[in-house]
Amino acid sequence: MLRILAAGLALAASFSQAFACTAVDIVAADNTVIAGRTMEWAFDMKWTLQSFPKGTELTLTAPPELGLPANKVATQYAVVGISAEVIPGGAILEGQNSAGLGVSGNFLPGFTQYQTVTKDDTSYVSILGFGQWVLGMNGSVADVRANLPKIKVWTDPSLPSGPTPPTIHMVFTDKTGDGVVVEYVGGELKMYDNAAHVLTNAPTYDWHLLNVRNYLNLSTIGVNSRDIGSVNVTALGQGGGMMGLPGDFTPPSRFVRAAFMRHNITPPQTGAEAIQAIGHVLNTVDIPIGIAQSTDGKEVVSDYTQWVAIKDLTHNKLMISDYAHRLTYVTIDLDTIFAQDKPASKLVSDLPYPAAIDGTSALKN
Repeated sequence: MLRILAAGLALAASFSQAFACTAVDIVAADNTVIAGRTMEWAFDMKWTLQSFPKGTELTLTAPPELGLPANKVATQYAVVGISAEVIPGGAILEGQNSAGLGVSGNFLPGFTQYQTVTKDDTSYVSILGFGQWVLGMNGSVADVRANLPKIKVWTDPSLPSGPTPPTIHMVFTDKTGDGVVVEYVGGELKMYDNAAHVLTNAPTYDWHLLNVRNYLNLSTIGVNSRDIGSVNVTALGQGGGMMGLPGDFTPPSRFVRAAFMRHNITPPQTGAEAIQAIGHVLNTVDIPIGIAQSTDGKEVVSDYTQWVAIKDLTHNKLMISDYAHRLTYVTIDLDTIFAQDKPASKLVSDLPYPAAIDGTSALKN
């Protein structure tokens, strides 16, 4: 009993400390694949949009105390990603490559334990270099499934990880619509088909799939009226079928909310409709400053949606909005960026977001 209680307390603690990211993907009737995500954090991570051309040399290292040689590899695909530059050297947590493979990394505290590299291993990469490696060297989700078991992913105190430990799980989606969730739990690689087409934070993905069974009563169709005695009582409005849909910002609640929305929204027919659908789903988990708070010593900190990214994996386009421009997105044609064949970087907050459109003339006589 004490062991069960301790596990429950640890689980609750991980929820309260978890940074709130949500990823959702959908395939339109015209086979356009759209994958979007929100990025929540309580610290300025100096998010930077970066491009890396095909052939970029990566240096893959093992924990320094092992004395193993660094492996140098040239990437097979061009990559555009968003990196947390508060970490020395950066770390790609969101991005896509020229083959139409995308990744979103979400915080998974309390459950992540990476692999142990030994002196007998020859293939390894730190978690900080993982995002760039996996996008640079893999062209599809099938490649990810085949290649991840061949390489050890590690972390230790020698890695400069910034204000929080780099405990994350990842969802990979490609232009066929295939998706896989990747976690490292108990020092072992875990891979799950992304059946829900949703990923949030802690606990692990298999727990979230079990938890949605608690919400099978939810429906898009509510009861319009009901006779109570001799009185016919009508509903106050639409949406009653969703009574009980959790509205808080914990990872389990966001998972249920996003999954319900994603699987019940009117199926999009085109890529443009799929982008709108993903945008509307992500709006339901958007966190304004001051709403999701915790204490760090005597300081109160607020988790908030620092940026949102929507990837068109079929047409190699990327849409981004930051907190200050939540109502407008910049769209980047990645084929153009891939073709320039040279590295580039720009702070997400410094992208050329469009100004609000003045519609006064539409009603002006």
